[in-house]
Amino acid sequence: MSSSEGDRGGLSQAAPNNNNITTQDDFDNPTQTAATCNTPEDSKAELSLPEAQISPVLDEVSPSSASSFEMLDMESVPPPYQEVQPHWFFCRQADDCESWHPFSREDSDKLENAFNTVREQEEDIVVAVEGERYDVHIKERMRFAVYWDQAPAEVRRCTWFYKGDKDTRFFPYSEEFSKRLEEAYMIAVTLDEWKRKLDFPTGETVILHNPKLIMHYQPIGLQDEWASSPSDQSRPCTVKRGVENISVEIPEGEPEKVDHLVFMVHGIGPACDLRFRSIVQCVNDFRSVSLSLLASHYRRSQQEGHVGRVEFLPVNWHSALHGDATGVDEDIQRITLPSISRLRHFTNDTLLDLFFYNSPTYCQTIVDTVASEVNRLHALFQQRHPEFDGKVSVVGHSLGSLILFDLLTNQRNRSRAREGVPSGEHSALNSDTLEQMLTKLDLQQYLQTLLAENVDMESLALCQDSDLRNLGIPLGPRKKILHYIRKKRLPEDYKMAPGHQTSDSGPPQVTSEGIQSSELPGQESSLHNKPSTTGAVDYEYFDVGIGQSNGGIAKGQVSIDYPQLVFYPETFFAFGSPIGMFLTVRGLKRIDPNYSFPTCKSFYNIYHPYDPVAYRIEPMIVSEVDLEPMLIPHHKGRKRMHLELKDSLTRMSMDLRNNVLGSLRTAWQSFTRPVAALPPAEEGEATNDTTPQEDQAGVCTEAECSASAEQAEQPEIEMGMLNGGRRIDYVLQEKPIESFNEYLFAIQSHLCYWESEDAALLLLREIYDNLGVAFEQPQQ
Repeated sequence: MSSSEGDRGGLSQAAPNNNNITTQDDFDNPTQTAATCNTPEDSKAELSLPEAQISPVLDEVSPSSASSFEMLDMESVPPPYQEVQPHWFFCRQADDCESWHPFSREDSDKLENAFNTVREQEEDIVVAVEGERYDVHIKERMRFAVYWDQAPAEVRRCTWFYKGDKDTRFFPYSEEFSKRLEEAYMIAVTLDEWKRKLDFPTGETVILHNPKLIMHYQPIGLQDEWASSPSDQSRPCTVKRGVENISVEIPEGEPEKVDHLVFMVHGIGPACDLRFRSIVQCVNDFRSVSLSLLASHYRRSQQEGHVGRVEFLPVNWHSALHGDATGVDEDIQRITLPSISRLRHFTNDTLLDLFFYNSPTYCQTIVDTVASEVNRLHALFQQRHPEFDGKVSVVGHSLGSLILFDLLTNQRNRSRAREGVPSGEHSALNSDTLEQMLTKLDLQQYLQTLLAENVDMESLALCQDSDLRNLGIPLGPRKKILHYIRKKRLPEDYKMAPGHQTSDSGPPQVTSEGIQSSELPGQESSLHNKPSTTGAVDYEYFDVGIGQSNGGIAKGQVSIDYPQLVFYPETFFAFGSPIGMFLTVRGLKRIDPNYSFPTCKSFYNIYHPYDPVAYRIEPMIVSEVDLEPMLIPHHKGRKRMHLELKDSLTRMSMDLRNNVLGSLRTAWQSFTRPVAALPPAEEGEATNDTTPQEDQAGVCTEAECSASAEQAEQPEIEMGMLNGGRRIDYVLQEKPIESFNEYLFAIQSHLCYWESEDAALLLLREIYDNLGVAFEQPQQ
């Protein structure tokens, strides 16, 4: 039998033909199942089933063998039948190919307990699994994503598995098929009668040779009753009973306690790595890496219960930009040339995101989507984790880091007395009811539509344009409602025009002299830019988000209304970020050391040395010193071998040069020094004091040279308040193979952060250092 994907799918569906999903009627009516018998007592009378039949492969047992069986002692009696222990799996679809993956033992036990409970009641039971990021509906046998849009996945309660001749892993049978195999197995064990076959109406045959050897034959073409043997028709599949008898890696369960929440924003395009995976898949990898690092570098704290886990949630804005709401894809497609279609499609779907962000129209869509999605995820997370009292951080990759930078720059620093509480709870938004708001906007006809979905003012503040569109609300009323919500959420921020903010209004405003902090009205500018030399544009007002001048086109015409986040981020991590380049292109030359984000305490710029998109930040703060970036330590506590070798050779060359030059200088001084000037022998000690500058200028000790070299490499310079006075730029260590051809691995270097253990460890150390948890370097 061929074990291709088509055969594999047919195997799991051949008997019974249930389309891979077991219906509830099958579970409520077990007597209707085929190819099984109910009890071993029934099988003693006749070993046949309603639609299938168990028959011997070889001759029946002779009387002599039966009599000899009675004479066996108790030690040779086969062990009694034990019910198989089920394990729950879920299906993952990818390119018309399905793969089955096991739940963790903790999640599988929760599902099994719910399964035993749901049989006693009519209502369905929903079980939260995988860190409460998914919900499993027991009766439907489906798994649904909670935080993001994802197709539902089939879930099975698995007990029997098969593997074809060319397969590398075992696949679970459907629950009905497994039930029939289990009942046939129970008959064979109870009666101790093996080497029998189980025939199914579809022509498939399962032969139970012994408890360790069970084979599944699937015939090719139509079956006839004169077939000589199943082996003449197809190659068999190996059948195993129970998950403990197959080679499958069951994942470790996640700690229930969440110490920190991190939102991750992607860059340009729908794909985030070279395997063209989505942001959800890449964030799942980053979460898995962080869990393994916590288990290895915070083992003792985890065992003592001081460390739980860090939850990472993806923020997707690309689908909203390229969706039906904007219609931008249709407009671009109409003007796209038909030649080199694949390259043009890649350009339209990926590279154009950079131009969209520099467009006032679509920049507003992007920042609104990111902020509303982050606020929605934060509210949903708080709803599912009401006990969570930790901090929240944000991570941006590529263009996503620039979007977060602009959002954080334009946040309003409200009173921290209500920090972490959604702004809708302490703003003027609650002063109006839903009916009053619609009356003010002259949109009373949509009141019943919103009430039918149980939408109130708080939930309306979390709605996006797509949510209102799904309710059947036209474009004009949607824009009025969303504009009203944004304005009423923080009214004090919108009553003040640019340049007229008070000391507590928060974010800096960019003028012709740079970004100025509103907390100190008279202070110097935080970001400086040189005046334009063209003279064509009057930079009277400069918006950070798009880098365009309102005064150069028309006052008030080009303006981005930056939404506010409902929490204060603890740390902002930028991966492979072009922030420095965009600030320079916008005309900003220098960041004042006193500048900091209004609501975010820390900022880290993490990049790969060969990343073509990454740029540094520190030279814009400290421009007078050529400062090397901080090297991120390897997660195993050392430098990579080729970097250690490079440093060793550098130190050896420096030591050799200093020793040779010092020896030559000392010899030259001894030859050129006048003999008459030499002091007498008894004044030798005084002689050493007469030329201290010459001796010190000659040769330095190894420790002094190395210390001076380290001071020259890492001088102590204040980095300003953007990261609380600490370093900002952190560089990853390149792999040995990457150092051979940096151009070949340039694109890979830009997409490597999702699987980088070193970057994940830096993030975890920053989080848990703030929590006061000790870091543990594992022994090699």
